[in-house]
Amino acid sequence: MSWPRRLAGVGVTAGLLAAGLVLAAGLRAPGDAASNAEPATVTLSRPAPPLRGSTLDGGRFDLAEQRGRVVLVNVWASWCAPCRDELPAVATAQRRWSEQGLTVVGVDMRDGAEPARRLLDELGLGTLVTVTDPKGTTAVAWGVRGVPETFVVDRSGTVRVWAQGAVDMAWLEAQIPKALRA
Repeated sequence: MSWPRRLAGVGVTAGLLAAGLVLAAGLRAPGDAASNAEPATVTLSRPAPPLRGSTLDGGRFDLAEQRGRVVLVNVWASWCAPCRDELPAVATAQRRWSEQGLTVVGVDMRDGAEPARRLLDELGLGTLVTVTDPKGTTAVAWGVRGVPETFVVDRSGTVRVWAQGAVDMAWLEAQIPKALRA
């Protein structure tokens, strides 16, 4: 292989590596302590970190008040395409299993309330309870490294399941009934 061809191959490889680093850095916006904090390590079978705050509809949510119910915590953002794809399934889970003891709460991470509301309205999901986390502080406490991520918290407040990446209805159908029976 000629020297110019090898050099071109190195340049392409370096360019792809740089693009990947820029993309990965986009998940953590600069400018505040939460974006620079190292996420906690999620430990299954341990008590869930605190989750409380203002919701998009002006209310309040506190995970501690949900004892006795299974809670599906879905961390998302309006700018995240996989989040947009999974939100309808998450809302379906709430409608389907609420009477059996499931609470679904979204955590809108590093986003503005207005873009989050617009997305939920656009998807017809305006009633999905969503806690705002504009600086990512809650997400860091939960060990979130990117969006979407989903957690299943049992009736006693213990994290039982953690999924990185988008979940779908098949995943929810496998996890939620099992958690409700436990």
